[in-house]
Amino acid sequence: FDREGPLTLEGFDGSGADWLDVYKPYLEAENVVVANPHKVYGPEQNDLVLQLRKRKIDRVILGGMSANLCVEAHMRELLESGFDVTVVSDATAGATLPDMGDGYAAALTNFKFMASAVPNTEEAISAMGMNPSTVAITGTTYPTDPPAVVER
Repeated sequence: FDREGPLTLEGFDGSGADWLDVYKPYLEAENVVVANPHKVYGPEQNDLVLQLRKRKIDRVILGGMSANLCVEAHMRELLESGFDVTVVSDATAGATLPDMGDGYAAALTNFKFMASAVPNTEEAISAMGMNPSTVAITGTTYPTDPPAVVER
């Protein structure tokens, strides 16, 4: 956490906030850009949209751990910014509370209303022209280029 600033990775390795070893080969590849972390739920306060635009990327595939918060906020902002957004339905999740309902189900409803597509992982991999049986979701096998831009 003793980094000089958000735009440098000096001191990041071994800091306790760095990447899991299994993902380092993909996230530290030369064609990957790490965007600033988002502040609350969406990308409005970081440089994700800038990094995507600089690389002429106009299609985004989303997944993440909080469907009805971060994933939905990113989807909405990226759609508002003119991106074609796909949300992978089984690559996200949401909390379920007895008195408040199912956050994942609520988000999935909104994804289907707004996103360009809402495939599951196997369908998303097939749509990219890849064989789902050759891709390990854990990151140990990745037969194609890793994503160009990721948020930290």
